[in-house]
Amino acid sequence: MKKLAFITALLITAAFRPSGYVVGDKAIDFKLKNVDGKMVSMADYKDAKGFIVVFTCNHCPFAKAYEDRIIALNTKYKSQGYPVIAINPNDTNIVAEDSYTNMQLRAKTKSYSFPYLIDITQSVAKTYGAKSTPHVFVLQKSGSDLMVKYIGAIDDNSDDATAVKEKYVENAVDELIAGKAVTKTSTKAIGCGIKWKS
Repeated sequence: MKKLAFITALLITAAFRPSGYVVGDKAIDFKLKNVDGKMVSMADYKDAKGFIVVFTCNHCPFAKAYEDRIIALNTKYKSQGYPVIAINPNDTNIVAEDSYTNMQLRAKTKSYSFPYLIDITQSVAKTYGAKSTPHVFVLQKSGSDLMVKYIGAIDDNSDDATAVKEKYVENAVDELIAGKAVTKTSTKAIGCGIKWKS
């Protein structure tokens, strides 16, 4: 009877667990195609201390509004061991603007200094639990593991970068670099819903 109750409790817990990662989970690495045609994985970054993984795209107004801020995050933190890796999770059959060719054009136009990868099967987005563009996952290396330390929005103002009062990702990465625990580990990601394959 006790065994049955335990199994039932496990099933209930699994049923109510959010899809994708929660803070404290171990994240998996991935190998996705970059806009330069090369395959990229986090294992390629031998000296990295962690990563700022951003699910984003070309067409979404929110993604466009955050584009310069994503570039700034990489500029600030890549040299400190936390590079940005951007991933387009959208089904390009639904949104032609997010096609691989258009990704290449966008990366060139904006002079991206970080990888911009295409998640053709959407398996990475599903595994991570990305819901919108943009949606950020801050990871920290711990031995051979990649630990999820923050999930959510880049900051508290999706409309106006000059009106931002709280920089969630910067605060999280600064705390990790300082050897501290992340104070605010999750926020609601504001953006366009991911365009899933039917």
